[in-house]
Amino acid sequence: MAAPASQTLSRGIRILETLADGPLSIDEVATRLEVHRSIAYRLLRTLEDHRLVVRDASGRAALGPRMAALAAGVAHDLQAEALPELTAVANELGLTAFLAVLDGDEVITLTSVEPRHAGANVAQRPGTRHPVTVGAPGKAILAQLRDAEWPALGEALHAEVTAVHERGYAVSHDEVIPNLTSVAVPLPLRGKRPAALAVVHMASPIEDAEIAALLQRSAGVIRASLEG
Repeated sequence: MAAPASQTLSRGIRILETLADGPLSIDEVATRLEVHRSIAYRLLRTLEDHRLVVRDASGRAALGPRMAALAAGVAHDLQAEALPELTAVANELGLTAFLAVLDGDEVITLTSVEPRHAGANVAQRPGTRHPVTVGAPGKAILAQLRDAEWPALGEALHAEVTAVHERGYAVSHDEVIPNLTSVAVPLPLRGKRPAALAVVHMASPIEDAEIAALLQRSAGVIRASLEG
């Protein structure tokens, strides 16, 4: 991998990506970045100055409210159309629903909704990312690409993505996070990066096909609104 044009900027971005998984102490940030504590501290202070990072009373750093404002500007029209559909899906199924898009060779969550009335549910933070070759959203996105656009896939994954294309939805178990299941459907949109609508849960009595049917209905509404 080529060296970044700006090491400082690259490190700052890596901090934001790392904090997307949850708050960290300065020492933990330094360890993740493999830098001295003083460097991590200076980077965090700069991000704090821009309100991209906040620190609690114990000194642990977390993403700041400014990040939410910036994230809302990414694919704003898509997020605006998806939000009410995700809300409806989450509340009907009692499961966390989210919108994911292709970002290079990774899948990134743009927005998510947790059910209004539910006990324990799985949080899916905006900004969460993982390789496109794992997880139901990644497979739903790969199913929208030409074979020539796919990253290197093993025979088993190639066959699975082909099956997703034919079936219309993807399912994954224990692939991104242990003990979690995800169901996703493709959300192809003209002129936009391939996307997917998905739900994630630890255990649900609802059949995968039933979840997929509801997601497909929502995907159709979003496409009609954006392309109609």
